[in-house]
Amino acid sequence: MFSFVLTPAAGKRLVARAVADHPALGAALRSGTVVLVAGTTNGYVAEELLARIGRAGEFDRNRFFRGVTVAPRRATTATGRLPDAGAFPGDVVLVDGAWRKGATIFDVAESLREGDVILKGANAVDLSRRRAAVLIGDPRGGTVAVAIGVAAGRRVRLILPVGVEKRVPGGLDSLAARLNAPGAEGPRLLPVAGEIVTELDAITMLTGAAAELAAGGGVGGAEGAVWLAVSGSASQEKAARDLLESVCGEPPFNP
Repeated sequence: MFSFVLTPAAGKRLVARAVADHPALGAALRSGTVVLVAGTTNGYVAEELLARIGRAGEFDRNRFFRGVTVAPRRATTATGRLPDAGAFPGDVVLVDGAWRKGATIFDVAESLREGDVILKGANAVDLSRRRAAVLIGDPRGGTVAVAIGVAAGRRVRLILPVGVEKRVPGGLDSLAARLNAPGAEGPRLLPVAGEIVTELDAITMLTGAAAELAAGGGVGGAEGAVWLAVSGSASQEKAARDLLESVCGEPPFNP
């Protein structure tokens, strides 16, 4: 076993690499539709996927979000941009491997079918119960309401890339009930059924090694970082170490 410290930005890159290699995405990219709903983690996934079709240079993940959590008192706008930021570029929609630039999940929701894939980020993850939840600011439920509708109604695969820095101790349903109750203030919370991919899953998916949380926290750029304990065969541990070393220099995300 060895331990390794991973920052949130490095974790996003790690998750993105694993999600980009997901077999369901490969099939949908060849013949089908993949929708990456705008969000900071999905921005990294978009980079990985667009690089495979030679379009990565046209994508800017720094504006790839609708809502974003930033430090207290740093202003944002309801349109998903920071002061002086560029316009929202849309989600990333790939149809039969071609990027429909500027399209959103709302544009293609009615055409999605079994075999297609939606990737939607999350704001909370219960690691023990393998459940995630999404903060909602839109009174109509936002993009996650659409994603849940087609996932349940048409068996579209819903994948939830989410970093372990968003872990909560559990009770997402009861927490959502309190946050969503009349009289509560702030964003609402919606638990979501889907396939969760965290950094722990990514290590196993890409190397076969097992990973678990050992500690967390840090300063000087390591705020929100986690210590991972990684174990496996000698070859698996070497592959995991090489993988983690390859992402550990990822710079912080600054929209």
